[in-house]
Amino acid sequence: MAKELGFEERVEAAKKIMEQLMDPEIPLEKSVKLYKEGMELLKEAGKILEEAKIEVETIEKEEIDPEELI
Repeated sequence: MAKELGFEERVEAAKKIMEQLMDPEIPLEKSVKLYKEGMELLKEAGKILEEAKIEVETIEKEEIDPEELI
């Protein structure tokens, strides 16, 4: 089983797909397949980013205000 890709790896893979899609010689069928794969990678990366955002917001809410300690 392949290692689960992280955010950065997904974005990098999507960039490589985009570069392939820029090739004017690419057959239509392959371009559609690559486009679908790239969109899925970006969707998954977006989910990872959203989860990180929620985690940071949760941490910020749990922090104690330094003014409260005085």
